[in-house]
Amino acid sequence: MTRQLRIQYESAVYHISCRGNERRNIFKNNKDKKVFLKRLAESIEIYNIILYCYVLMNNHFHLLLETPLANLSEFMRRFNITYTSYYNRRYKRVGNLYQGRYKGILVDRDNYLYILSKYIHLNPIKIKRFDNVPLKEREKYLKEYKWSSLPGYLNKEKRAEYINYRMVFEKYGGDNRKGRKLYWEDLKGDIPKGLNVREKIVGGSILGNTEFIKKIKDKFLDKDSKEMPSIKRIVQYISKDKIIEVVCKNIGVDIDEIKVAKGISRQILMEFLYQYGEMKGVEIGKFFGLDYSTVSLGRKRLKERLGKDKNLKVLFDKIKKELSIIKI
Repeated sequence: MTRQLRIQYESAVYHISCRGNERRNIFKNNKDKKVFLKRLAESIEIYNIILYCYVLMNNHFHLLLETPLANLSEFMRRFNITYTSYYNRRYKRVGNLYQGRYKGILVDRDNYLYILSKYIHLNPIKIKRFDNVPLKEREKYLKEYKWSSLPGYLNKEKRAEYINYRMVFEKYGGDNRKGRKLYWEDLKGDIPKGLNVREKIVGGSILGNTEFIKKIKDKFLDKDSKEMPSIKRIVQYISKDKIIEVVCKNIGVDIDEIKVAKGISRQILMEFLYQYGEMKGVEIGKFFGLDYSTVSLGRKRLKERLGKDKNLKVLFDKIKKELSIIKI
């Protein structure tokens, strides 16, 4: 397993997730969850962490937090050790409670804080047993789910002192009755189809727009460090719009023509969005209005044609060369 990229700086925002070892439960009952939140609050105070939201599921948890002192590793070490110690003592067990180290995604606060808050708050209904449950019942369950920061976002009387609600509400006009209502309406709108942010994560480590990724890359990443695949992928990342611009220019058609075409131009753009845009097949499919299998088949056919058509190979290599020298 490759190491995850760790970037720490003052006031960085992270989406943290951690699963039980072998996907086993890390909470056996409500008492465990209460102790977990107590240990979390203690660690937040000790390390001066700003917590925006959380959710506890039976075998994993999610946190969205900020580190004013650039001390994520110290905070997570203390927090995870204290809860693991409690759990092991209570259930007379030894060894790791969690499946490896926590997963930490660096987050573009300005563009993704409110989106990730919704992603985290939707977790309780993302399990399989809710697949065919009527929408109203899912809404009711979500609203009443106790082990989440969502109740405090909807009702001021249910708030915890160690959570910062204000920042997310800036997107909705402020922490007031209207803002809370707008947040709930926005969240409800994501219930039918869910909210997937994983496809937008670059290099398995950064979630943000092009400007944010460029800033992080320029400031923290050594382009000569190839030992970590995540660094290589971030360095290679180019925005979707730039890729479209280069491909359209070289092929001689606009994006609207490519999106409706079924031939080689669409396949070429698919391939470069995959290679240089860090877009997964499902995300590319959504962009073109296609399913994942069509994207996969198109890329496969392109590779076959590149081995037979010299003129196509020349065009493909020309686009690739131009994209390879672009800096995000």
